[in-house]
Amino acid sequence: MIDLTPQQASELRAAVELASIRPEVRLAVGNLYLAVQDAIDLRRPVCAVSGRCCRFDEFGHRLFVTTMELATFVHDLAQLRAPGADSQTHACPFQHDRLCSVHAIRPFGCRIFFCDQTAGQWQQQQYARFHQELQRLHEQLKVPYFYVEWRQALAAVSGCGPGLKDQPGSPSAVST
Repeated sequence: MIDLTPQQASELRAAVELASIRPEVRLAVGNLYLAVQDAIDLRRPVCAVSGRCCRFDEFGHRLFVTTMELATFVHDLAQLRAPGADSQTHACPFQHDRLCSVHAIRPFGCRIFFCDQTAGQWQQQQYARFHQELQRLHEQLKVPYFYVEWRQALAAVSGCGPGLKDQPGSPSAVST
């Protein structure tokens, strides 16, 4: 797992807090997710609901997330919790009984990754295309761009949620 420094985690959290309250950021991410879904629907990949895709190390991949995606996720989730035991077993902390408990608001990388063998023929190209669009949206909307491993990103913004209520001990709850 790639570790964020405390400074990087603090900067990411601040960027996410600011971006999550901007409706235009959430709208841009939502529109991008619709375009991603349209592109995937054309390919018709098969999901066997095995949960392998969420067990990152076991399947041999990493999930990365951008600032705007994380901001949208934080806004849409009732209250973000710190990664639990699953993060220690190298899986997504939102996977429960082989299912994604945040499927409707999952990040871009989750939307485009399929265990289906035929998906390997087009996934990388589609990922690059939409990731480039995400980068452009960060520039256009003047949102600091971070590209961070999912579990590290979740740990950095733990405690963020609607209204951005800080929980005791979270980085931005500590006064300086």
